[in-house]
Amino acid sequence: MEATNQSKDVLVVGAGIAGIEASLLLAQAGRKVYLVEKSPSIGGNVIKFEEVFTNLECSTCMIAPKQQETLQAERIELLTLSQVVRVEGGLGDFKVTVKRNARWVDLEACIGCGACFDPCPVSLKNEFEEGLGERKAIYIPCAGALPNVPAIDREHCLRFTGEDKTCQACQEACVFEAIDFDQQDEELEIKVGAIVVATGYDLFDPRRSPQYGYGKVGGVYTAFEFERLFASNGPTGGEILLPNGNPPKSVAIIHCVGRKERGYCSAVCCMYALKFVHYLKSKLPTVEVAQLYTDFCIPGKSAQRFSEKVKGMGGDLIRAEVVEVAKENGNLRVKYNLPSGKAGSLEVDMVILAPAIEPRADAADLAKVFNIAQDDAGFFAEEHPEFSSVATPREGIFIVGCAQGPKNIQGSVAQSEAAVGRIISLLP
Repeated sequence: MEATNQSKDVLVVGAGIAGIEASLLLAQAGRKVYLVEKSPSIGGNVIKFEEVFTNLECSTCMIAPKQQETLQAERIELLTLSQVVRVEGGLGDFKVTVKRNARWVDLEACIGCGACFDPCPVSLKNEFEEGLGERKAIYIPCAGALPNVPAIDREHCLRFTGEDKTCQACQEACVFEAIDFDQQDEELEIKVGAIVVATGYDLFDPRRSPQYGYGKVGGVYTAFEFERLFASNGPTGGEILLPNGNPPKSVAIIHCVGRKERGYCSAVCCMYALKFVHYLKSKLPTVEVAQLYTDFCIPGKSAQRFSEKVKGMGGDLIRAEVVEVAKENGNLRVKYNLPSGKAGSLEVDMVILAPAIEPRADAADLAKVFNIAQDDAGFFAEEHPEFSSVATPREGIFIVGCAQGPKNIQGSVAQSEAAVGRIISLLP
């Protein structure tokens, strides 16, 4: 194929930290970028965090400028509420079909005032807040989400479910006439030279390991749930509270949840569990904290320093396998076995689980759309596990961030930089 016939435009799928970084670097290099994101906002899982390890930097302070730069970049065309449904062709000549769902809110007319929320008669659990808070059928995921423009949830809006086809409460509340019920879903045909898949990850669902009591015993939280409890823009305004409204006096953090089932170490769980010790001690200085782990992983040149700093805050570090988390006498009882075989237990007010990172639930479907392989764990497979962590066997398609495997933010950004370098060298 002649170089003059090759498209130098790039499709980036997923607007988390890895996808945003790849998009900005490509745009700075003069490339047109189509950034496809299935949710109504950008930032991915990073925007759920209040702070990030190892320097405990404010997550919003880190990601918000990149979100704004992405929204304002002339060479980046952002397609939210969108997903790739078909990919044909090859390097330099991919033909991609993207389905873009209607937002029913005009991105230009809306100023993000939020006047449309209260009149909406529908309230439901907010998925972004891990079900700890509520939202309306017209919503933004959380305060500070970007773009700061709500979307209408077609699965719950009375107008679209058919329960009340005449409902226009949000439209009547909007003085800027930004609610547009005439918007339609559409399919876009895009031609690009390369594709970057940055679709992120899910956390292992602890319900699959019933010994932890998650979903059955009150006071047991996942990592994401605890992040939202601590977050200043979260459902409790940053207060760490139990279901009864009181702060915990004692907490157990359980590492390696799902490691046995998944068959690999996610590398970052111990670090974010240490971060949770900092979270607890910073807001509840007298709280008693115990960490239970089967293996302890602190990779990277700054991790040891961070680990020692957190250990200095106090708390127990117990190498043990958790057998059961149950309710006894109104408190949580964590039962465990030590490596010696001796049994032990802790009585605590709160349990925080550190689940493994695993492939997204739709990873298999996406692999078929892009015609790329998955590894034994279900992550997208690289061309060569030792020499090429971002290229796939399908030339022109690259995988970055946790779509390729568990990693921290720094590792995700490094892969984005590598993929952009490969694309520019292939399509100069």
